[in-house]
Formats: sequence, C-alpha cells, structure tokens
Amino acid sequence: MNGTSKTAKAEQQTKVIESPGINLKIISLISMIIFFALWESVVRMGFIEPLFLPAPSAIVRRASIMLERNDFSVHILASARRVLVGFGLAALVAIPAGIILGTSRLAKAIFDPLLSFLRPLPSMSWIPLSLLWLGITEWQKYSIVFMGSLAPSILYTVEATRNIDPVLIRAAKNLGASKIQVMKDVVLPGALPSIIAGLKVMMGIAWTCVISAELVAASNGLGFLIMNGKEMFQTDTVLLGMALISITVLITDMVLNRVEKILLPWRDG
Repeated sequence: MNGTSKTAKAEQQTKVIESPGINLKIISLISMIIFFALWESVVRMGFIEPLFLPAPSAIVRRASIMLERNDFSVHILASARRVLVGFGLAALVAIPAGIILGTSRLAKAIFDPLLSFLRPLPSMSWIPLSLLWLGITEWQKYSIVFMGSLAPSILYTVEATRNIDPVLIRAAKNLGASKIQVMKDVVLPGALPSIIAGLKVMMGIAWTCVISAELVAASNGLGFLIMNGKEMFQTDTVLLGMALISITVLITDMVLNRVEKILLPWRDG
C-alpha cells in the first residue's frame, strides 16, 4: 500500500508540473507583444534614430508595399529553390557516403583526411572559386549550398551509423543476414532518426550558405533583398529581409518535422 500511495503521489506531482494552470503559449504571445510595443515606443520617442533601427510599424509598411508589388514571392522562392536544390544534392551524396564510411573502416581511412580538410571551410570561402568556375549563375548558388552542407552532413550520417548497437548487427549476421540485408534492415532503420535530426540542423546551415551567396552576387533572393536595402539606406527593408529569412526557415522546419513523423511514425508522441 505504501508503494502504491507513493506512485499515486508521484503521478499527481507530474500532472501538476505538466498542467501549471497557465497557458504557456499565451505567455509567449504576451512577451512578444510587450517586446514589439517597447521597440515601437523607444523609436517613436526618439531614443533611437529610425535610420539605424526603424520601428516595427515601418517594417510592416515596407512589407505592405512589397506585397502590392508582389516582391515577396520572387525573393522567397528564389532563395528556397537554391536551398532545396543545393541541399538536396548534398543529401543525396552525404547519406549513402556517410553510411559507407560509417560501416567500412577502409573507406573511412581513405576519405577521412579529405573530410577533415573540407569540414572547417565556411561557405563564404567557396564563393571566389565558384564565381571563377561557374560565374554569376544559379549553379554558382547551388554549389555554395552544396559545398557548405556536404561535409557536415556526411559526418552526421557517419556518427548516426556508428552509434548503432553492434550487438544488433552481430545478431543479424548470426541469423544468416547478408551484408545488404544488414544494411537495409538494421543499419538504415537504426540510423535514420539521427540522420534526419542531422539533416534538420544542416537545413539551417544551408540557408546561411545561400544568404552568403546572395549577399555577394545575386539579382534576387532574400540575401539580395537585404544587401539592396543596405545600399539604398532602407533599414526597414534590411530588417524585413531578416524577418522573412526567420519565417521561411521556421516554415521549412515545420515541413521537415512533418516528414519526420511520416518516415518515423513510431517516434510520434
């Protein structure tokens, strides 16, 4: 009876923690409203020069002007296309390469020095070479995203593959599974959750890569929007571009979370 009462008491405490009586989403909404209200007030009262930090209302006005001109879709779709193509190509290479490197010591010994050389290089370092090789083209932007995402994505996949319990692999082999069957039925399902988690992280880095490329050489895209706003001394446009990047990345992350639930239904809830 004593043990039962302790269990019931622990469950009650857990329910109290999980149900504090206050909706946390409402608290988050209120905090955002207070933040933007303070920002608006500080600018309107003249404590900050609008040229350096415009009020939220000025950013909203700039957004309405761009909506009327239909500029939003042009810049967002341009950046999204570059991210999806470059990151998609990187994932197509990184996932099989990472699985091979994670399961083969010989392959890892051969390619590990190259990965160690490529991994520390930031995406910006590839821009001069990409411009020299590909010019100011769409493939130049794709290549920046590809090179900026490839090595880290491979390393995420390698670690996900190597973290699989070796007992499971030995058990499958003892039951007569071939190398292909072990790869298909043990390694890939076991590594897939960590691979997807790594790719979600790399998607954010891919957006950083494409913005870097667009800041240097582009005629559209969110990075171009920010740089053009800076050149025209339109700080509201710069901040609007930054906000659009955050919103677009959040939407992309929501889509990836949905894909993860479809591919890994056993992890839902």
